Amino acid sequence: MRKRALFTGIIVILILFVVLILRLIKLQIISGSNFLKMANEQQLRSTKLNAKRGTIYDRNMVPLAQSATVWNVVLEPNYIKNEKMRELICQGLHEILDIPKEKIYKLSQKKSFYIIVKKKIESDLKDRIINFKSKSNITNGIRLIEDYKRYYPFGRFASVILGFTGCDGQGLSGLENYYDKTLRGEQGKLVNAKNAIGTDMPFDYEQIISSKDGHSLILTIDATIQRILECNLRLGIKNNDVRNRAAAIAINPNTGEILGMAIEESFDPNDPFKVEKEEYLTLEERISKAYKNFENRAITNYYAGSVFKPMVAAWALDLNLIDKEWVFNCSGGIKISDRAPYIRCHKRTGHGTLNLDQGICKSCNPMFIKIGEKIGEKNFFEKFEFSGFHERTRIDLPGEANSIFFSKDGKMKPIDLAVASIGQNFAITPIQMIIGICAIANGGNLLRPYIVKEIIDFKGNIIKSFSKEIRRTIISEQTARRVAAMMAENVIDGGARNAYIPGFRVAGKTGTSEKKDNLLIPGQKDYISSFCGFAPVDSPEIVLLILLDTPKGQQYYGSIIAAPIFASAMSEILPYLGVQTQYTDEEMEKYGTQAPNLIKKKIDVARNEAISLGFKPTIIGKGTSVVSQIPNPNDRIPKSGSIVIYTEKTSNETVKVPNFVGLTKSKAKKIADSIGINLLESGSKEDDLIVMQFPSESEIVTKGSVVNVVVQKTGISD
Repeated sequence: MRKRALFTGIIVILILFVVLILRLIKLQIISGSNFLKMANEQQLRSTKLNAKRGTIYDRNMVPLAQSATVWNVVLEPNYIKNEKMRELICQGLHEILDIPKEKIYKLSQKKSFYIIVKKKIESDLKDRIINFKSKSNITNGIRLIEDYKRYYPFGRFASVILGFTGCDGQGLSGLENYYDKTLRGEQGKLVNAKNAIGTDMPFDYEQIISSKDGHSLILTIDATIQRILECNLRLGIKNNDVRNRAAAIAINPNTGEILGMAIEESFDPNDPFKVEKEEYLTLEERISKAYKNFENRAITNYYAGSVFKPMVAAWALDLNLIDKEWVFNCSGGIKISDRAPYIRCHKRTGHGTLNLDQGICKSCNPMFIKIGEKIGEKNFFEKFEFSGFHERTRIDLPGEANSIFFSKDGKMKPIDLAVASIGQNFAITPIQMIIGICAIANGGNLLRPYIVKEIIDFKGNIIKSFSKEIRRTIISEQTARRVAAMMAENVIDGGARNAYIPGFRVAGKTGTSEKKDNLLIPGQKDYISSFCGFAPVDSPEIVLLILLDTPKGQQYYGSIIAAPIFASAMSEILPYLGVQTQYTDEEMEKYGTQAPNLIKKKIDVARNEAISLGFKPTIIGKGTSVVSQIPNPNDRIPKSGSIVIYTEKTSNETVKVPNFVGLTKSKAKKIADSIGINLLESGSKEDDLIVMQFPSESEIVTKGSVVNVVVQKTGISD
């Protein structure tokens, strides 16, 4: 019995011991990390410290988005020793921060060493708090913790591209969203210890884990080109009563670098949810309008219209379906089949016999429908897909849309093929369209567009670089050159004459598309007017697309309202890029030349030289030699323009720019001559009306300055 009892006791002890060992293994090894986490949560409190977000620069290192230092105001109730001190602190913070005193008082009664009273205060409030603490002899009770706030120094400038950040510093749209992980860095921590009853311990028990600054972006965007695009788009919206925003994309056709991407109307990323005339809108309407402003119109769907025709021509040439000898007789329309509608040309009486070059210049719909028939449904679909219109371009921006085509399996009806051949009734994105035109400009290569050039760390070291990426070759170099030449002729003597720029060889195509959204609404037709072109033709350095969505002015044709905006913008961009002017004799006589350099010359010599060159000099000052002149040496100036010569260092005389829009060139020139400024024109070669001007009406300029005007030929259409 004893042995049996002893044996039983040993077995029981062994079983209990094994159970105890297993329990310890579970507690310390299997569940140990969970219990450690629970203990830390009970004994420690962690407060996140934001990292400094990386800066966004343009290609010339101009900061477009940066993080400024702000401060969080922290209350330390456990250091407040008496009611007198509590009253002093609460009253002081109430006056400085404009927070109800009662709210601060309640916070001051909590058992804690760390309570945030207000986040992200600026330097002026921080300085007031420091002065208040110093004057009141407060050492503990109030703390200032450094934080960061996103700041956009140029307000609305490039806002849709840059995007904005939320209250916690996360990127919510644009590049701020797409590159959020790159920009935001790594958060730090402020770890506080707690005592047995859960109260924060003094800062002696704190530990700070420093944050790591985010990387910065260097964009391909050029701030100067971006400014030019935005200014011209705003004028285009105003002059043509554009209801649904406008967009412009400028790109290097040889590399895919986006040089400018302007979206108007835009928003101020410093206050992104504020919209114009918001006092007349409900909260729901304000939010809806704000979100619409965030949308990047350059990468969402649009109807290209006749801008798409050069692609169709290129496909037909590449397939050897048409050649130099091929001609078409336009009678004013074309019938696709017995059941399909009769599709009219914009010239109802017909263009007569046309070759391909003339068909591009006159934007003849029946001709391109016939070319589409020659290509055929299967080939058209395959070429459309191969040319990148069925896939996103993979530009490094959020929200790029897919195209919307008639079919995903290549099966098209004859009517589908007909309207697709003239760029109607299917949706692509502006970025897809301009990349297609880039292939014509660069010899046939389909590129991936990109907007970030380099990623750098806070020391300026390059972390990652982006460069040219050829996706594939979509047309032959010979075809590209042929279509580019046709587009150049279109600007000289075709429907794109309003894009003509004296001194530069420009190629382009206009487009006017009826918005499919409104085709079923009786009596209501909305249009998208666009223009896409490049320069110089022989060695393209820039391709520019202009898009005006829902113009409600007197005209809606792309040739009449979009082409002049293109001409106005490019006449500034091309000289900025260093593209040299090459005037023909006719252009030199009619459109202008370079201002001579008269500086440091004697007055009589300078006056005689200006007169001998055909200019009208005006002498200001009593000096004996020229110290400055307007326009500056080598600036472009009309052939018989005015030059203001200053002989003393004095304030330049200024004038207010009149409104030239709507006037003929001859009438506008008389007004300009009377106040001593120069008019320099671009656009149509004919003597028609002025539709745009820069600087705009009422701006103050120096006497002798050049005002650029765009002249429009109104009797042309797509």
